[in-house]
Amino acid sequence: MSATRAVWIFILVLTAIRLALLGATQLSPDEAYYWMWSQRPALSYFSKGPGVAYAIRASTTIFGDTEFGVRFWSPLLAAGTSLLIFYFAQRLFSSLAGFWTVVVLNVTPIFNLGSLVFTIDPLSLFFWTAALYTFWLAIERAPRFSWWWPLTGLLIGIGFLCKYTNALELISILLVLLLARRLRRGFLRPNLYLLLIVFALCTIPPILWNSEHAWITLAHLKSRGSLDSPPGFHPLELLTFLGEHFVTYSPLLFLGLVWATIAGWRRAHRNFKVFYLLWFGLPVFLFYLVLSINEAAAPNWDALAFPSLGILAVSYWRERAASRIRAHAWANAAVFLALFMSALLIVLLVNPAGIDRRGRDPTDRLRGWKAMAVAVNKVRSDFEKRTGQRVFLIADERDRASELAFYLPDKRVEGPGHPPVYIPESQDMVNQFSFWPRYDEFVPLPPDAVRDPNEIYTEEQGVNLFTGRNALFLQLGKRERPPRSIRAGFGRTELISTIEVRTGGKVLRELQVYACYDYRTMPL
Repeated sequence: MSATRAVWIFILVLTAIRLALLGATQLSPDEAYYWMWSQRPALSYFSKGPGVAYAIRASTTIFGDTEFGVRFWSPLLAAGTSLLIFYFAQRLFSSLAGFWTVVVLNVTPIFNLGSLVFTIDPLSLFFWTAALYTFWLAIERAPRFSWWWPLTGLLIGIGFLCKYTNALELISILLVLLLARRLRRGFLRPNLYLLLIVFALCTIPPILWNSEHAWITLAHLKSRGSLDSPPGFHPLELLTFLGEHFVTYSPLLFLGLVWATIAGWRRAHRNFKVFYLLWFGLPVFLFYLVLSINEAAAPNWDALAFPSLGILAVSYWRERAASRIRAHAWANAAVFLALFMSALLIVLLVNPAGIDRRGRDPTDRLRGWKAMAVAVNKVRSDFEKRTGQRVFLIADERDRASELAFYLPDKRVEGPGHPPVYIPESQDMVNQFSFWPRYDEFVPLPPDAVRDPNEIYTEEQGVNLFTGRNALFLQLGKRERPPRSIRAGFGRTELISTIEVRTGGKVLRELQVYACYDYRTMPL
């Protein structure tokens, strides 16, 4: 069987299995949050472009608001990324190199997780890999013009609309053109500038949205990267960053990749393929490595570095494994260890035998949300029957608000665009909830409305439609009282219920439910 046929069969079977597993777990908080974005289309959002929201909107339109509908694209994007890497590695080295790169990619734990849950990363990785391939095709034909140049700009631009880190691929392109002597004349030709123009057109939606929302994304990214505080040197943060890579990418695979990258640096000056792969991986990794000196970056933030560095590593270790028994044994051990870790991750996710997991594990974030939402729905119903008044819901933060919004059996909204569950009022713009209709906002009075002379109107003579109403505030953990914003905004509060969510013989989370009476808006 040829390597190409083997890869196609491998990917098709794996994709079918992944599609079958999409509904085996509940949504993670990020997935639920992005689903809420998809329900409210916009040019951009608080922290990211519109790519993930429109992808979820497309799939849920077809498959409904289910786990499968939200995650539909993940296995397909994993398959697409795998095929792109196979054909690119085949073009650079050989079919066998492409085959083993696909195998290594698909036994890596973090990639397997990304093929089963849907966040910005599967989209970002797919478009980065596609642009990595098309730019190679463009420079193969240099200095002649080809449509691979504007297509590369479009792919980077679409990737940028999914995750802003994709713009760093432009840095890689400029470095390749600048550092490769035979390509430097590309700066004198229109090819590069056409690529940049196409990319720039893709940045228009986030720019327009941010220009109308105080450039909040820039402030968020600055805070997210710890650039809003004085730089410091924290070795433990750097070690945490590297240590998390050993866990999420598998220890031997990550070590082998680092080894191959260092070895590749020594021969990059005489091998353009190695040179190209290095410069499409190092800028992203080094960027987050430097940021991690101050505060550790998450291991998925620099995942874009690994398509090219992974191809480089597989090529390097295949050469050595062919002539050295120890290298061959080490490479096999690395693949099997990663396969074992991925299999363990999937077992923890799916838990087909109902394994009693007493300790904490990362998959807890994907459990218990539906049961919690059903319990909250019952508490709300009972409270409304007792008081005879309709209430609105407030959760202590966006993760719980998003999960409840997805899983509540009765998804009530108080008006067009309103979320089913609010977060506490605040003058700060903390996430996308801050830009959706809020319970603390004032709306203009109709022109024919009769104004009460004893009433105080603010926000351009508007009125708050929630004044005098009751709410339920949902707070994680056992605390003595709700936060100040809730206590100050309501006449009084009282604890009426504690919801305990259990799974596998352990308590996942405890949720306190406070009755909040007579909303009066929080004084400034």
